[in-house]
Amino acid sequence: MDWAGWAVFGLVATAALTAAMITAQLAGLTRLDLPLVLGTFVSGDPDRARVVGFFLHLCTGQGFALGYAATFALLHRANWWIGALLGIVHVGIALTVILPLLPGVHPRMASQRAGPASTAVLEPPGLFAVNYGIQTPLVTAVVHLVYGVCLGLLLQAR
Repeated sequence: MDWAGWAVFGLVATAALTAAMITAQLAGLTRLDLPLVLGTFVSGDPDRARVVGFFLHLCTGQGFALGYAATFALLHRANWWIGALLGIVHVGIALTVILPLLPGVHPRMASQRAGPASTAVLEPPGLFAVNYGIQTPLVTAVVHLVYGVCLGLLLQAR
């Protein structure tokens, strides 16, 4: 397995995913703020949470990049379309399993059943994260495709 490629290119792909997600958020295409969601696990202060969440997102991206790199190593090849397929699987799991389960473990996220007495600061994402905007599933799919394609191309070059 290409450990140096994983270490460097995992950060590059995660930075590309994060930049694309922030751009989509600033363009009004989604309200999903992954650094805020992750950071509020640790801090209730939104500004501090975004900083902490950014670094948590980089670490999480490295973890997923390790999975992608291991898959490429098992297949004895890395290319853009395998990376894209892995990105589709990744986003499918994220939107249908991880995000909908998050309210059950997140200390500052409301559940779908939260009433008016809730003190949660984050709304639940819902299935496919549509509570953060109707375009969120498409945006999330595109940025995860970018992530997978980046890893496939960059690790192929090594």
